[in-house]
Amino acid sequence: MVISSAGKTRKGTLAVVAGAFLASGLMLPPATGAAPADNAEPDTAALAGALTKQAVAWGECSFPSVAPAAEAELKKVKGLACATIQVPRDWHNPRDGNTIGIRVSKTATAYPGTGRQGIALVNPGGPGGAGLPWGPAMAKRSPVLAGQYDFVGFDPRGVGMSTPLTCSYPVPDSTDQNVINRAKVDGCLKNPLTKFITTEQTAYDMDFIRVILGEKKTSYIGYSYGTWLGTWYATMFPSKAHRFLLDSSTDASRSTLEKTWDLQPRSRDRQFQEALLPYMARNDAKYRTGTDPLEIRRKWEEAGGTREYTGMVYAAWFIIPAMYDTAQYPSAASMVATVAKGPAPTGTVAEKLDQVVAKALSTPGLTDANKAFLTKAKSNALKAIAKKDSVERKAAYQGGAEVETWSAAFEAIRCQDGQWNQNLHYWNRWLADLTVKAPFIAPIMALSGAPLCAFWPTANAKPAPDQKTFPKLLIVQTELDAATPYEGGLATANNLPGAKMVSVDNEGSHGIFPYNTDCVDDPIVAYFQTGLTPKDKFTGCQGLPLPGEDKTVEVGGHLGHDGKVKIKMITDEVRKANEIVRELLGGAVTAAADEQGMPVSN
Repeated sequence: MVISSAGKTRKGTLAVVAGAFLASGLMLPPATGAAPADNAEPDTAALAGALTKQAVAWGECSFPSVAPAAEAELKKVKGLACATIQVPRDWHNPRDGNTIGIRVSKTATAYPGTGRQGIALVNPGGPGGAGLPWGPAMAKRSPVLAGQYDFVGFDPRGVGMSTPLTCSYPVPDSTDQNVINRAKVDGCLKNPLTKFITTEQTAYDMDFIRVILGEKKTSYIGYSYGTWLGTWYATMFPSKAHRFLLDSSTDASRSTLEKTWDLQPRSRDRQFQEALLPYMARNDAKYRTGTDPLEIRRKWEEAGGTREYTGMVYAAWFIIPAMYDTAQYPSAASMVATVAKGPAPTGTVAEKLDQVVAKALSTPGLTDANKAFLTKAKSNALKAIAKKDSVERKAAYQGGAEVETWSAAFEAIRCQDGQWNQNLHYWNRWLADLTVKAPFIAPIMALSGAPLCAFWPTANAKPAPDQKTFPKLLIVQTELDAATPYEGGLATANNLPGAKMVSVDNEGSHGIFPYNTDCVDDPIVAYFQTGLTPKDKFTGCQGLPLPGEDKTVEVGGHLGHDGKVKIKMITDEVRKANEIVRELLGGAVTAAADEQGMPVSN
């Protein structure tokens, strides 16, 4: 399938899809430091110059990204305080005097004396996730480690309460989504802050937080994209890295993030077919869609699947978010079942959504948390639909004259951390292949055109770790993770010097520590307490049962004797499901792939 031109209505559609998935500087006296030699570990204290002596005003915290009740609980954590630390806007040229603010939260939970091991920074992912609440959140999530570490959260540069990155561009009067994407990139590159919103610059910021807090070393827990950030820091500052956990890892063996995003849509198809639909089949008494996962898939596809806009809404706001936390499988299953069983809802998109969610909420056995998930997802989806409708109305009356402003940290970071392929023919072929091999997610991806990174030039690349100095770190990865697939974590474990990995079979949740099983948590806690990693490179653990089930069911691949999960991206069940889609489309998908010269076999 060729990346085709998209009507102006698709500008609004993208807001729905993107929502489901993810400046000025203070002038100070010139810094006295100079950029380090290529083979030297940077000295951020020297580079920052006068900023190292800045008076930091620690005070009360506020967490705008957190619900009020949760915020109140976080504020109870011992020693919680927040401040904005000024850092050089460009760590490669700190003498220019430009600074930006990094908002930081610190705790004081560690027992005083010899038991204290220092600070541990936390990043929740993204790129562009607000990390400020994660200092106190991690202290509450792991009270055992909080007795030895003072957890530190921070909003990375460009994000949240740190100096934010927003970009503006005049929306082209064009029906080609790639033209729109190129305009977004061109507009963002005109912002003087943009080129400094990178993982490398954030790694410098992290080390400077260590300096400001007066610590010799830092430990770290990174989830999702946070694993990429943590690897970058450990590569640049190996002598300052104490204990590092990569939870749900990107493919940090690469010099760019492109491979991680290449795997992601395929792994979402895999989890949908290998885990969610079999869960529904095993629990047919609740969902009433049959006991064969492939027949459930057929009913879903016959109802339109994600090839219709309403189906994209269901997937983007209800199904894919539930893949991040399998505790919400009943929520996603209730939506799939409602659509698959019919009858088809009627009216506007918003009216159809209201009817489907109302039926889904009546599914037997939903917990209060499941119902809250569905209600919140509906609210978010309705807001996105309303925004889409507003954009379409403006486009109809104003043509291409409107100017759009957007929060750009996510795109700036993933695109500027290393050069992505900039050949549009490559991306056409990529989408054609995706349409054949991942038809659950492919229609949503088709709306986006080529990724913005295809138009974003950069000279950056993640440095390779030094085999002699890179610290020993630990990775934990679930088999069916739909956001950072198992294959990426495995590549990271195999290519980072001394890395060890905990594999969790028959689990699909994203970002799991603490997992509350001895097999998963004990080696992680022991590592943070002693620095010792497991004897074997891979430790294999069993996942927890899914909601409403009393035993863990084998799905996907299998756990090998060496502790690694043996699984293919295109499993037999996924292949059969893809054949169902091609059959329903009468070969249209195959023909489109043939036009691009792509193989059509799985």
